[in-house]
Amino acid sequence: MGTVSGCRGEERRRAGGGAGALLGRSRRRRPGMGPPGSRGSTSSARGSLQHLLLFLLFVGPFNCFASYSRATELFYSLNEGLPAGVLIGSLARDLRLPTAGGQRPTAPQPPLSFTLASRGLGGQYVHLDNRSGELHTSALEIDREALCVESGGAAVFGEADSMSSSSSSSSSSLSSESCLLLLDVLVLPQEYFRLVKVKIAIRDVNDNAPHFPVPHIHLSVPENAPVNTRLAIEHPALDPDVGTNGVQTYRLRDNYGVFTLDVEENESGERTPYLIVMGALDREAREEYVTVIIAEDGGAPPLVGSATLTIGISDINDNCPQFSDSQLNVTLYGNSSLGTHVATVHAEDLDLGSNAEITYSYSQKVPQPSRDLFHLDESTGAITLSSKIDGDAPRLHRLIILGNGPGCIPAVITVLVTIIKVMMRPPEVVPRFIANEVEGVVYLKELEPINTPIAFFTIKDPDEKYKVNCYLDGDGPFRLSPYKPYNNEYLLETTKPLDYETQQLYEISVVAWNSEGFNVNKIIKIQVLDDNDNSPVFSQQLIELSIEENNVPNAFLTKLHATDADSGERGEVSYFLGPDAPSYFSLDKTTGVLTVATQLDREEKEKYRYTVKAVDSGFPPRESIATVTITVLDKNDNSPRFINKDFSFFVPENFPGFGEIGVISVTDADAGQNGWVALSVLNGSDIFVIDTGKGVLRAKVSLDREQQSSYVLWIEAVDGGDPALSSTAKITILLLDINDNPPLVLFPQSNMSYLLVLPSTLPGSPITEVYAVDKDTGMNAVIAYSIIGRRGPRPESFRIDPKTGNITLEESLMQNDYGLYRLLVKVSDHGYPEPLHSTVMVNLFVNDTVSNESYIESLLRKEPDINIEEKQPQISIEPTHQKMESASCMPTLVALSIISLGSIALVTGMGIYICLRKGKKHHRADENMEVQIPLNGRINLHMLEKKPMEISNI
Repeated sequence: MGTVSGCRGEERRRAGGGAGALLGRSRRRRPGMGPPGSRGSTSSARGSLQHLLLFLLFVGPFNCFASYSRATELFYSLNEGLPAGVLIGSLARDLRLPTAGGQRPTAPQPPLSFTLASRGLGGQYVHLDNRSGELHTSALEIDREALCVESGGAAVFGEADSMSSSSSSSSSSLSSESCLLLLDVLVLPQEYFRLVKVKIAIRDVNDNAPHFPVPHIHLSVPENAPVNTRLAIEHPALDPDVGTNGVQTYRLRDNYGVFTLDVEENESGERTPYLIVMGALDREAREEYVTVIIAEDGGAPPLVGSATLTIGISDINDNCPQFSDSQLNVTLYGNSSLGTHVATVHAEDLDLGSNAEITYSYSQKVPQPSRDLFHLDESTGAITLSSKIDGDAPRLHRLIILGNGPGCIPAVITVLVTIIKVMMRPPEVVPRFIANEVEGVVYLKELEPINTPIAFFTIKDPDEKYKVNCYLDGDGPFRLSPYKPYNNEYLLETTKPLDYETQQLYEISVVAWNSEGFNVNKIIKIQVLDDNDNSPVFSQQLIELSIEENNVPNAFLTKLHATDADSGERGEVSYFLGPDAPSYFSLDKTTGVLTVATQLDREEKEKYRYTVKAVDSGFPPRESIATVTITVLDKNDNSPRFINKDFSFFVPENFPGFGEIGVISVTDADAGQNGWVALSVLNGSDIFVIDTGKGVLRAKVSLDREQQSSYVLWIEAVDGGDPALSSTAKITILLLDINDNPPLVLFPQSNMSYLLVLPSTLPGSPITEVYAVDKDTGMNAVIAYSIIGRRGPRPESFRIDPKTGNITLEESLMQNDYGLYRLLVKVSDHGYPEPLHSTVMVNLFVNDTVSNESYIESLLRKEPDINIEEKQPQISIEPTHQKMESASCMPTLVALSIISLGSIALVTGMGIYICLRKGKKHHRADENMEVQIPLNGRINLHMLEKKPMEISNI
């Protein structure tokens, strides 16, 4: 695949093998150099060998560099358009360098390294493996036509601008159409160092179809072109491909049986198509041929391109004038007036342009008297009477007229004019013009007033013996009337104003005849002159336009059109904007093109209404006005806009399902469907729903503040445009608390639990507490405690704190106070409109110890219901000690005396009792330690990991 020249492997082996061979010989001598006694000679030999090795190691690389100083060249070729990863060649294999997979070297060799010397244009298309030396195509596809665009032939792209003249024989085998990529590769290490010139020839593939530089080709062929006439087609097809992949042949889709194509190739290889005429052409039969020329390349399969070929047949003067008749007979009265039309001859020539120009002339055979009597117009062929017919004039005139064409034999026609002799002379009409007259044409301005005089006509009878009458013949607003008091005088005047826009030219005749029937007429041509009597007229008085907003600057709106019936500059119309037109509208004065210079915004202004003027160029100028209305059509260029970006709604809990929470206001500045807004809940749609039409936010279910106290929703507003625009808003819903939860008693946990209270408990000591919580908030969660029912030996001995729920001992306990106490505690909140409450039974067993637990439990089960005291707790009033009523002092003194005596007796009895049981006290205390400890401290019931302790519950 590659060709190598330069330093060879044998040279490398010779450069490195000398040292190796010498080293091998020295090692082989060492065992037999002598006995151990000859140590000096051995050392001397060893020293000499070391010096030789150092010399070879130092000189060896320079020998290699010198051997490999010549650059090595590799040539590869590949097709254009290959994908990435296609193997181009292996530098290591093609250079015959040792690799890891090759023959095992005699000594360890450093690994080979391949590196691109520079990353030029060629390096973009290839990937070089630094270790293996394999060269692959890169991800950048090679396009030969893009690389070699400057010339269809050889082109070089790489690190060098030109190729070395000392290339190997492979370079000479490259064709002139080669496209080369040049790479410089460095091979390392030093033992194998060389600079490799890699040349990659890009082979062409047929990936381009022929195309003509112009879509329509026009060719002109003269109609007298002989058979085999060759005409070069000046716009041949182009094909970026080269060689056989380029344009090879041309053909015609329809040759009409008279054309064919041929292809000629010049020295540079360019192929030019030639049109060959294969049959006779006649412009008068067909003046144009339209066909399709097709170019085809030589690829497999071939690709084609086409263009329209129009072959025009140019005219030559191959036709001569021809008269339709050979003779024309005309009769003329002898009293005909000068200028009388006699006849008109007409010949035809089928050629075009100057080849068809015809002039008329008399033949040399026409006598001079006839020439003097009859005038022949050489351009039109009209024959008129040019002189008065005398009585001696011949009665028959043979006028031979020639129709002359360029380069042709004249066509001939004979006009026989027979003159009828008249014995008497006809009347004479003598005009005297008042209006402007030039060569028999009278010029009158339009809008001249009625009865504008044009001319006087004097009617004469040459024989003066006949009565002559006169009248006007022809259409038009004219009148011929006798002019009193003169005889034979007539006045020609207008009967109404003339209008140029209605009719510009009138032709009338003043006819005079005598009593013998002889008449004569005088033809009068009246040309109406235009005046600026018409204003421009718009095709529409109200011009309604529409344009989408956000238009491009200088956008076209419409082209105004106004017509003016006047002629000349009086009918030239200019256009102007009215004073009420905004400055950013422009109106071209000449063309009437209306544009807008800036972008229009429908949200800023939807309709524009202003006037435009059309002004003619007459003097004074006349104008007309039209109204322009412009409607700016909406585009979806505005997103929906919320009144607030954050909405907050306060809703009481337990709000009924689908009740109205609040209204979300959103607007869109666009119109129609672009301004229609749909609302949706992005999150929480399983709970909340929004009414698109009204923007009402509703909850599908009743909301409970105790489950969730607030909600944050995101509402999206999407308009109806295409594409749709959207915006979002944040909705915060805060639930207001309602007193819908009664207090929950956490301690005591059961109405059957009880607590041992020792009789020795001092008054004021805390016994236990009632602890409750409320899920509501605010005043709905403020809890008050009260005892609403009591039962026991002396139940009023215990009091509860309305704020904290702590139960304390109010009075000292006596011997007769032993027993079970039941306190019905009401736990109430301060909710509105009605407080809620719960109750709990607090059981206290006053005794030194618990001797019979089953007995106490039976008392709890059999104890009758406690009557409820109708007394509400007042937490705002601090509890105070009861005051003694001073209304009755005696009963109080008696009661105090009895209590004192009872106390003395009780203390004495208790002392005896304590002494008797002192020996057993500690033992029983140990057994009933669990029930002897009163609840003197508050339990932290808020900690989830700790449950309320039922200390006295057995």
